[in-house]
Amino acid sequence: MRKLLPIITSHQGSGGRSAMTCRFRCGDACFHEVPNTSDNEYVGDVIAGALSRRSMMRAAAVVTVAGAAGGAVIAGPAAPEATAAPQKPSSQKSKTGARGLRFTPVAPNTTDAVTIPDGYAQNVVIRWGEPILRGAPAFDADQQTAKAQAGQFGYNNDFLSLLPLHREHGRQVLVANHEYTDEILMFKGYDPEKPTREQVEIAWAAHGLSVVVVEEERKSGKLAAVSRHQLNRRLTATSEFRLSGPAAGSAFVRTKADPKGVTVLGTLNNCSGGTTPWGTTLHGEENFNQYFGNAEKVTDPTAAARLKRYGVIGAASERKWERYDDRFDLAKEPNEANRFGWVVELDPYDPESTPRKRTALGRFKHEAAQPRLTDDGRPVVYMGDDEKFDYFYKFVSSKSVAKGKSRAAHEHNLTLLDEGTLYVAKLTGDSPASEIDGKGTLPADGEFDGGGTWIPLATAGPGKKAVSHVDGMTAEEVYVFTRLAGDKVGATKMDRPEDIEPSPHTGKVYVALTNNSDRGKAGKAGADEANPRNLNKHGQILELTERRGRAEATTFAWSLFLVAGDPNDPATYFAGFPKDKVSPISCPDNVAFDPHGNLWISTDGSQLGSHDGLFGVATKGGRRGELKQFLTMPKGAETCGPIVQDRRVIVSVQHPGEIDGASVEKPASVWPDGAGKIVRPSVVSVWREDGCDIGV
Repeated sequence: MRKLLPIITSHQGSGGRSAMTCRFRCGDACFHEVPNTSDNEYVGDVIAGALSRRSMMRAAAVVTVAGAAGGAVIAGPAAPEATAAPQKPSSQKSKTGARGLRFTPVAPNTTDAVTIPDGYAQNVVIRWGEPILRGAPAFDADQQTAKAQAGQFGYNNDFLSLLPLHREHGRQVLVANHEYTDEILMFKGYDPEKPTREQVEIAWAAHGLSVVVVEEERKSGKLAAVSRHQLNRRLTATSEFRLSGPAAGSAFVRTKADPKGVTVLGTLNNCSGGTTPWGTTLHGEENFNQYFGNAEKVTDPTAAARLKRYGVIGAASERKWERYDDRFDLAKEPNEANRFGWVVELDPYDPESTPRKRTALGRFKHEAAQPRLTDDGRPVVYMGDDEKFDYFYKFVSSKSVAKGKSRAAHEHNLTLLDEGTLYVAKLTGDSPASEIDGKGTLPADGEFDGGGTWIPLATAGPGKKAVSHVDGMTAEEVYVFTRLAGDKVGATKMDRPEDIEPSPHTGKVYVALTNNSDRGKAGKAGADEANPRNLNKHGQILELTERRGRAEATTFAWSLFLVAGDPNDPATYFAGFPKDKVSPISCPDNVAFDPHGNLWISTDGSQLGSHDGLFGVATKGGRRGELKQFLTMPKGAETCGPIVQDRRVIVSVQHPGEIDGASVEKPASVWPDGAGKIVRPSVVSVWREDGCDIGV
């Protein structure tokens, strides 16, 4: 039997992440007071108890995932492999498994590489700093400038979208988010107390979005960036964005530099996102709170309370940007933070267009925004607020997608996310409270499940007209301070709702809940039907079924699909699939679907001793719940932005080498270019060596 790796030392309470990652990605959000202090009920690990009695009897099963780590792109020494019992050599594909998952799973490991199954190959598509615009120089870490970075691929790529380019055979348009910068790993001799203006401006240019055309190699899945293509584009922390929808022009978003409240400079902390049926991409602004300084100097009690609900606290910010631009100084521009935390819509086919921040979708720490269509063609967008004890939402447009490729249809579709109703989720269970003991013990009916309601918060109409459905709040307040609206209507507290994806095959909606180690602690929410297990380290995935399968429904059923962790743990669950035939998984984050209807899960902060990875799991049929690990990340890295096509898997390798104590001078990883080279976040493509489809 294979032993799981020892637990990796990490910043307690943050999943398996290093203190450095917590510091630069989210401003140590897990170590400040939880922003949600409402009395709303909580839904979390409780879902982890949604195990049938039959599955509990299987709980003692031993996990035995066949297969060893396969090919890896790395130059230089590797970290030790996972401790494992001797295994038979793996074949190119597994003889059994759900269609799309017929590969020999990668074993948990701590190799400093992207480790993939045998029979598969990979390449680095694009690295941080590679030039994508005309005139941009080749990357030189020792001679980097803000001007150069503004024409180069940004830092810490996260969400990815791959769109067709019909007139250029073999080429597609890759869109990438750049979530945050880690200046300690970017600049030699970086002094966090005294960042230079040049370093700050480089960081501004390394944030935002990249659009880059990529070209596929014939007879393989290899992708290569096409530098200086006319569609290539960089959007940064100083690019122009437009506020649209019901909160545009509100007094809450006006500043000295923008008295009309419609033009925002920059987009920050773009995490995951979505791709629309009309050919645009959506980008969620997540941990924007950390970029603003001097919140403690805001004297108006109402404004201060609103900032605190969004985690905007303290004096100087981590990066000290307020020293070089007053808009990051809340003592001077108290409304600037209200201009972030939105969903951005980008038209990647028009490099001259101005991206729009869609205020009708609400303002919170958006992990992602993934649309589906109603039967009459109206977009419904699902969104998670990535914070402990916060909520998940959906937006139902009042307008249908216009078909065709005419300019009129295109202009119409660019208004779809400005009008409609914003909802927040409230979940209820079906067992007596006396049967919930906080240990994950099943209630008498043998499972944790229940129903839910989508509570309307506000409806936006044409001409910026909007109606609030929340007592005591105006429509503008609902949109700008959406978390407070969720508090007022009694939304259900969740365990860091991250990516939410509707299945294109079944219509069921899957909610990734990464973890919440505060569950059940003193002063925190206690166990209820949706939260049967305290101290949720590993997270879970909730499966939501809209009433009658209609995306616009206002009620739904929910149940557990997957409870993450060591399969030897009785509290874990894999949709009823035998636990001796699944890979261990911890901290689900981003999710995506493959052409066969399997759900692919990327992880962030694994608590099982292995590096983070990408996993595929069957969602239907006789192998529902069969979960296999497809790849693992290099040292310190997180798996992001998965795209799974017939013949190619694409992932973002985010923050490689981000280990406590690491720096440019003392790197903790040698990925992707080997010893002596600076560590660079990158995009990787993986394919089968024989050219056949993935996992078949």
